[in-house]
Parts: sequence; structure tokens; C-alpha cells
Amino acid sequence: MSTFVLLTITGLGLGAMYFLVASGLSLIYGLMGVLNFAHGALITVGAYAAWWFGDQIGGSAWQRLLLGGLLGIVAGAVVAGLIELVLIRPLYRRPVEQVLVTVGLALAIGALVQGIWGADPKVFPVPAWMIDTTTVFGASIPNDRFVEIGVAVAVLVGLTAFLRYTRFGLVIRAGVENRAMVAALGIDVRRAFTIVFALGGALAALAGVLSGVYFGVVDPGRGTSLLIFAFIVVVIGGFGSIGGSAVAAVAVGLIQQYANYYASSGTGDLAVVLLLAAVLLVRPAGLAPKVAH
Repeated sequence: MSTFVLLTITGLGLGAMYFLVASGLSLIYGLMGVLNFAHGALITVGAYAAWWFGDQIGGSAWQRLLLGGLLGIVAGAVVAGLIELVLIRPLYRRPVEQVLVTVGLALAIGALVQGIWGADPKVFPVPAWMIDTTTVFGASIPNDRFVEIGVAVAVLVGLTAFLRYTRFGLVIRAGVENRAMVAALGIDVRRAFTIVFALGGALAALAGVLSGVYFGVVDPGRGTSLLIFAFIVVVIGGFGSIGGSAVAAVAVGLIQQYANYYASSGTGDLAVVLLLAAVLLVRPAGLAPKVAH
């Protein structure tokens, strides 16, 4: 029983990170129709910026994590906003060029990070409380798992409320439906889309920070590995659906953990691919292929 509880909560923590990455992908694609393959690079930017700023700030592990993490999230948002302004804005309605540009940018950012800090993993500042465990039904659960799950739930609630109940959320959704009409009303749709891109970058950077806490280190390949599973989550959940991505992220995280333990190490990835294939065969559009309005 204790092993099952440990696997379940650990899987939920892993799924929480997948959701944070997938939510940014879903938000950008669902509202703007852009498949951002540089999203994984923003995870790396957030993780390394948090580690570097934390190292410069010094102080306790909590101070380095909180201040460094905040600056890492800001770095992810700024880089994403610049990507939209400089590279994506001229390429709206040109999906092939968008893919080529974002893939090339992902490779360039990964090479830049590796060139500056090397390929070796860097130890991430993790407070002792997060390394400590809490006993749940006989299982000793690292406290950081609860933080990751709580952050993902807060992001899900916040994004849903933002899109449904705020004026800016209404402007974004209206701009997606009819950009010309919204522009005719004097609303700057382009600025709104830049902010959406920056928000997606902030979510990716947040996932990068939490991945540093989860694994205890940051490395140049982390963004790529998380992005692969985040894309699977987006496809299973339905492109553009925040709620669908949340359900899919939970399923992927749990299946990965259960399969790796109860079958053999490494079969978790295979189980996730099989889940993806089953969903595509039964429901090709995903679980909920609509933007959460």
C-alpha cells in the first residue's frame, strides 16, 4: 500500500510539471494557432536563470530558490515575448515557417546554454524542508511533490478564471475568433498576443524551476525531455484545451510511474506512447479539443 501511495503522489508531481509545460503550449496554440517548438528551450532558460541568479544572490536555500525562481520565471516571460515580437509576429498564418524557426531557435538556445555553462548538471538550491518527507498512509513522500501539485492546481484555476472572467481574457478570445473586428474597436490585438506568448513562456520557466527542485539538478537536456511528454499531453488532452491537458498530464505521470515500477524500468515511456496511440485511434481530436472558454 505504501509503495502504491508513493508512486501515485510522485506520478502526480511529475504530471504537474508536464501540465505546466503543456498549459503554455495549449494556451499559445489554442489562442494563436502557433506550435512553439522552442517551448522546451524556455524551460531550460527558466531553470538555468533560476540556478544562476540564486547562485549570485547567495543566502539560504529558500532565498536562492524563491528569488532565483522568480527571476527565472521573469526571464522565461521576457525571452518568450521577444520571440513573439521578432520571430513569430511576421509569420502568423505561415505554420511551416513557424515550425522551422522555432525548431532552429530551440537548437540555438540549447547550444548557447551548453556553451556558457557546459553539459554537466548543476546542483539546484533545494531547501531542506522540500527534501524532507511527510508520511501518508505509511509512505514517506518528499515534500516537494506537494508543492509541485499545489502549484499546478493553482495555475489551472488561475488560467481558467483569467480566460473566462477577465476583460483581457475576453479580448484574447475575441481576437482569436475575429481579429479584424477587435482591431476595429481600437483594441491592440498584437499586444494581447505578445502577452499570451510571454505568459506561456513564464509557465514553461516555472516548470523549469520546479524540475530543478524535483530532480535536484538542472541540465541542458531537461527542456527537451519535458517538452516531448508535454506534447504528448497536449495531443491526448486536445490541442487548445487547458482542462484536457490537466487530465492528460495526470494520466501520463501516473502511467509512467506505475509502469516503471510494476513492469520494468524504462517501460513507462513505452506505456505513454501506447496510451497516445490508443487515444488517437479512439478519439483523434483528443479528450477535449477546444479552448477552455
